[in-house]
Amino acid sequence: MTGTYQESILTHRFNNGKIQGNHIDRLALVYVRQSTMQQVERHQESTRLQYGLASRATQLGWPSQRVIVIDEDLGQSAATAVGRPGFQRLVAEVGLDHVGIVLGIEMSRLARSNRDWHQLLEICALFGTLIGDLDGIYDPSDYNDRLLLGLKGTMSEAELHILKRRMLEGKRAKARRGELGMQVPMGYIRRPSGEVIKDPDEQGQNTIEMVFNLFKRYGTINAVLQHFVRNDIEMPSRVRSGPTKGELQWVRPNRVTLSNILRNPIYAGAYVYGRRPTVPKKKKPGRPSTGRTVAKFGEWEVLLKDRIPSFITWDQFEKNKRQLESNTAQGTGAPRNGPSLLSGLLICGRCGMRMTTQYSNNGNGLRYLCSRLMVDYGEPLCQSLAGKPLDELTSKLVLQSLEPAALEISLKVAEDIEAERCQMRNHWDNKLERARYTVERAFRQYSAVEPENRLVARALERQWEETLVAEEELKMEYERFLSQQAAPLSEEERDAIRQLSVDIPEIWNADSTTPSDRQTIVRQLIERIIVTVQGATEKVAVEYQWAGGHKTQATLIRPVARLEQLSYYPDLLKRVAELNTQQKNARTIAHILNEEGWRPAKRRDTFNAYMVHSLLSRQGLRTSRKKRPSDKITKKANEWTMRELSQKLKIPEPTIYSWIKKGILKFRRVLVSGRTVLIINANRTEINRLRSLRRQPRTWSKHIHTLREEKG
Repeated sequence: MTGTYQESILTHRFNNGKIQGNHIDRLALVYVRQSTMQQVERHQESTRLQYGLASRATQLGWPSQRVIVIDEDLGQSAATAVGRPGFQRLVAEVGLDHVGIVLGIEMSRLARSNRDWHQLLEICALFGTLIGDLDGIYDPSDYNDRLLLGLKGTMSEAELHILKRRMLEGKRAKARRGELGMQVPMGYIRRPSGEVIKDPDEQGQNTIEMVFNLFKRYGTINAVLQHFVRNDIEMPSRVRSGPTKGELQWVRPNRVTLSNILRNPIYAGAYVYGRRPTVPKKKKPGRPSTGRTVAKFGEWEVLLKDRIPSFITWDQFEKNKRQLESNTAQGTGAPRNGPSLLSGLLICGRCGMRMTTQYSNNGNGLRYLCSRLMVDYGEPLCQSLAGKPLDELTSKLVLQSLEPAALEISLKVAEDIEAERCQMRNHWDNKLERARYTVERAFRQYSAVEPENRLVARALERQWEETLVAEEELKMEYERFLSQQAAPLSEEERDAIRQLSVDIPEIWNADSTTPSDRQTIVRQLIERIIVTVQGATEKVAVEYQWAGGHKTQATLIRPVARLEQLSYYPDLLKRVAELNTQQKNARTIAHILNEEGWRPAKRRDTFNAYMVHSLLSRQGLRTSRKKRPSDKITKKANEWTMRELSQKLKIPEPTIYSWIKKGILKFRRVLVSGRTVLIINANRTEINRLRSLRRQPRTWSKHIHTLREEKG
């Protein structure tokens, strides 16, 4: 009696006069959805309740054949209609005027987005479709029902944000206590109790320590990677999923893995939360799919030091972080093998920008220039100077600074070499020990099987033989390693290292010392160098900012292209004119200038008679040069010397000479004063053709061939 009474009450609540015949004639859609697959698996009562709405539709008068259950969205969130084929199918059926009523246990099942919810309400109102839940039946075309449905949709959307915020705050509170469990990186494992410890495998720990030791020595990820590859060292990795979850496997080293190890603060014993926060895309763009960004160092939400067993100290972690930033394009950059000694260290004293390195003549020519304003804003080149004088000055100062610490450096080198060799021996001992264990384990498995079970015994025997072969190969590799490197430092090696205290300049200039080695030493001593060229003169003010805060001021004399750029050019002209009034010839004046310490441009050491004659000619104190032999030749019409044709066409003489060599120009040879002079025949048409040739791109072969054919 009680059950019949409850059913009558529910039927009365639903059948409130809103269901009409035109509704019964159409379909009744029952929408079933759970937010996640975990809810589908664990919260099955809610799923059963939603499926039970199909029988409720038949009680309201719909034939069972016109009741359709839409359950394609099980395990899908209702935050958006994207990725919900069931909801999209429901909206399409309503829009086709096929649906009389849509049933769901609550509005959050249909949508948690007001945009999607009100779109459904608008379509239902337009086609006269009813909406029903456990509280009753609503007509979206009725103002009061529409108002109530809109309110329910707003509450459903707000509930989603409230629940998400509540869960996020709980997560952050747990993180602030350092108790939020996160995936641990290579070299660590998490116990069932939640405690994070170092990987118990000794070889795995030694490999991680080797990464930090090598980076401390080399300063670049690439050098560490090359060392690992060269010595066939693999990285320890715990399997995170699958049937072998938790087992240790050895994988090839790569740049990303080494970078993650060096940048992760957990290796310094710190618990960190918020290194990669998710930021809404409308506020700040992040990763396209998730909006995830990488927080800057020091902007992490939670930082708790000394919470986890560490491989390095926090100071060493910060130093590694600065070194990695310095190795980027925005920093000083990693040491290179180019001849430049100061690449990445120079700062322009005029604009404060970092100066770049420019090579020419197949790397033999070196210049430092500040071109950032020219590249970015089209302004003139800020300043530039030849690199060799500045590198020589820096080398001199660096060697002077190393003299007091020479013995300390030699002892440190001995310690580093001994530590590296000891670490490599330990690594090989661990590999051999692991190989022996693998062989013994395979032997135990083979011995434990019954001899009659040949199917299993043969497989285990083959596995045992494979481990024996692998162990033998490893021993042979170890023998090759020992043959290439001496294990302990011999007395001769120690004496040679001690000799560094007196042979540092010789080692610095040795052919075996690479440019990268010199750059690394300079970067350890000097933080940056501020260079300011004084006007367009040869004088350069240089300020060295050493590590530790000390500064050194120096003045550098750079080579310049023209005499006019010399700061003492007016005094030089005055002195030359004064010597000329004393009836001195050009050679004598040059000798006097050199004795008095005057120096010409272009890094020449001394003046000569020709240069003195040029200085006097500029002041009108001497006549110009003698006539060239070509000036004495009587030329015919349309004939030119190479110099005259160069001035006519406004192109360099070497270009005209190359055209002669390629057979483009007609010429004749004339012997004048013992010298051969080339006389070129070129009328107006020929000159126009040469100008056209000059304007052609560098790929001239086809055009030159055409010119040759035309000239016959």
